[in-house]
Amino acid sequence: MNFNFFMNDVVNQARQEIVSAGYKELKSPTEVEEAFAQKGTTLVMINSVCGCAGGVARPAAAHALHYDKRPDHLVTVFAGQDKEATETARSYFTGYPPSSPSFALLKDGEIITMVERHQIEGFDPASVVAKLQNEFEKHCEEL
Repeated sequence: MNFNFFMNDVVNQARQEIVSAGYKELKSPTEVEEAFAQKGTTLVMINSVCGCAGGVARPAAAHALHYDKRPDHLVTVFAGQDKEATETARSYFTGYPPSSPSFALLKDGEIITMVERHQIEGFDPASVVAKLQNEFEKHCEEL
C-alpha cells in the first residue's frame, strides 16, 4: 500500500467531514486574516487526522451546531496540512499553546476561549458538544 495515497485519502475524508458540516476551509494566511476580520463570533475548528482526538472532534464540530445560540461564522484550518494558514490562525490564540484538534472561539477577531486537545481526547463527542454549546450559550447570539 502506498502510504502517501492512504494519507491523502484520510486527509480528504477529514476535510470533507468538516466542510459538509458547514465550515469554510481556510488554506492560506490571507484567507485566515480575512475570516478573522469579520465582525461577530467565529468558531475555528483546528482539524487533525489524529484518530484518538480527531475522530471525536469532527463529529462534535458538526453536532454542536444544533443549538439555538451559535457562532456567526464557522471556519477551519488543517494542522499539518495547511501549515501557513494554521500558523496564522494560531497567532490569534494568545495564551494558548498549539493544540490539534481543537476549537477556538473568537469575537471580532479576538480570542475568547478554546476547547483544547486535552479537553477532547479521551472524551466522547457528546461531552465535547456540551463544552462547545456551553461556550455558545455564554458568547453567541440566538440565530
